[in-house]
Amino acid sequence: MKICQKFMFVLFLVSLSMNSFSQKIVVAHRGASGYLPEHTLQAKAMAFAMGADYIEQDLVMTRDDQVVVIHDITLDRTSDVAVQYPGRAREDGRHYVIDFSLKELKTLNMREGERNVDGERQQIYPNRFPSGNSVFRIATFSEEIELIQGLNQSMRKSVGIYPEIKSPEFHLAEGKDLSAAVLKVLKDYGYKDKRDKVFLQTFSWPEVKRLREILMPEAEMDLNLVMLAGTEDEYQWMFSREGMREVGRYADGFGPTKSLIIDSGSEKGRLIISDLVKFAHENNMQVHPYTFRSDTGGIPDYAESFDDLLRYFYFEAGVDGVFTDFPDQVVKFLSNR
Repeated sequence: MKICQKFMFVLFLVSLSMNSFSQKIVVAHRGASGYLPEHTLQAKAMAFAMGADYIEQDLVMTRDDQVVVIHDITLDRTSDVAVQYPGRAREDGRHYVIDFSLKELKTLNMREGERNVDGERQQIYPNRFPSGNSVFRIATFSEEIELIQGLNQSMRKSVGIYPEIKSPEFHLAEGKDLSAAVLKVLKDYGYKDKRDKVFLQTFSWPEVKRLREILMPEAEMDLNLVMLAGTEDEYQWMFSREGMREVGRYADGFGPTKSLIIDSGSEKGRLIISDLVKFAHENNMQVHPYTFRSDTGGIPDYAESFDDLLRYFYFEAGVDGVFTDFPDQVVKFLSNR
């Protein structure tokens, strides 16, 4: 009897440990984007294999109303669009996803992000996957869901998705209701309510309210919504206890840039931690800050290492999950706790 009781106690402790771990999630930011070009199916498959709990999709609409997975509403940073389609840029010199059909987009070579430096194209993260190597194509939202759901079946896992509605006001001004289109795709693939492993995120406060009050009720859906926030003036009202209470009326999660949780001016041994996590938790919202990178220059001066940075956020600031380009490193960190 005593042996049985001891065994049950050990199982109880193991269960507590597992539950504690499961409450801290890892979101693969644009897939395993520290290793392969962002938002390619290859980067998503790698993130799945690395043990991410959720895999992110940034969503934009095409000219022919298809929902595709790409971070920017323009194509220039991560593709060879200027070479393949000369003369198709708008007056601002950029090529917009919404001006191209899916068939046209499928001809583009997707690559590691680049920027212009003194008139020359340079890779933003020079030590990542070499820009221009191998062949990568843009994926539709449906294609990516099918990949993740297929891997869930074959690998006996339950990895979630974390789509973001990009620039909804821009799309509406162009005559496209991206949010409604995203909800349709989600519903078609079985994501309907808060029991399903999906967080739907956006930086637009008006769109969070429209989703909660209008679009989801019309679609008979009730998904977990996440309000994203940066340091711009439009978000400042949210950062008080009263602001978080208002956000919590509509959202189930809060996704701030990480400097809103631990101030960039923090020093080693002297962290300046805001009350945002506390305020969010008071209103039953999870907190998933972005973006955690271990590249050179990606670790703030107040942290000795990437593991130190993760420890500060997960266990001192108390966040529930993080967005990272390096999901394997965060999974390893949590598994060693």
